[in-house]
Amino acid sequence: MKSAVLTLAGLSLLIAQSLHAAPLRVAADPLPHAEILEYVKKIDPSLDIKIIELTSGVNANELLAAGDVDANYFQHLPYLHDQEKALGKTFTVAASVHIEPLGIYSRKVKSLDALPEGASIAVPNNVTNLSRALWLLQDKGVIQLKATGAAGSTLVTPADISDNPKKIKIVEIESPQIPRALDDVDAAVINGNYALEAGLVPAKDALGLESAKNNPYANLLVTTPQLAKDPRIVKLAKDLTSPQVAGFIRKNYNGSVIPVADQKND
Repeated sequence: MKSAVLTLAGLSLLIAQSLHAAPLRVAADPLPHAEILEYVKKIDPSLDIKIIELTSGVNANELLAAGDVDANYFQHLPYLHDQEKALGKTFTVAASVHIEPLGIYSRKVKSLDALPEGASIAVPNNVTNLSRALWLLQDKGVIQLKATGAAGSTLVTPADISDNPKKIKIVEIESPQIPRALDDVDAAVINGNYALEAGLVPAKDALGLESAKNNPYANLLVTTPQLAKDPRIVKLAKDLTSPQVAGFIRKNYNGSVIPVADQKND
């Protein structure tokens, strides 16, 4: 019996070692998330990461909930909370990594002051980023909201616009499609990752850009409660928040992607 117990114990140890030796599967947007993860692979080759680049229409939180990936890296906290409600799942934030300031872009005007009366502005159609876009438009003086408090403190919709001096038309579009709509609208509010993928440089091309200071939309490494203490997750979280990765972000994205550590310097 003692021998059988030892055998079972040894088998359990082998299974545990095998699990921890498996690649850490991380779903990520191509830009900048997958690029940042590729850099982590270079500076920490001991951490075996399998990067799964997300394509349009794929819900990385559904992949995580189903066990198809071990973590994802693409979203901010308000979006994560909205997803938890929608999916009936609870996830765990392993690290807060970087900020992609939301920007307002146009191919028709050179400044927000030049927006014509009745101008159309495309915004993301998901609840959290729609609200984020409206807060940004208020911050830049395009509209006024009924809501008070810090930007992002309350979820808002176009129904919460209290003052719209130029009679701006809000056009809701799926986030990944907004860059393609730039020629069809007077301006568009675009998430940082989709702006980068479209060849835009947020820090240079945006007519208006979110501040990084006290920004509640930092992009996160997210996993499940069961994997939160997995040594691979802990190691990746440490790498993503390291000075080396912060330096890589500063050097490669020129203010279009900002390490969380730099918020205080904004």
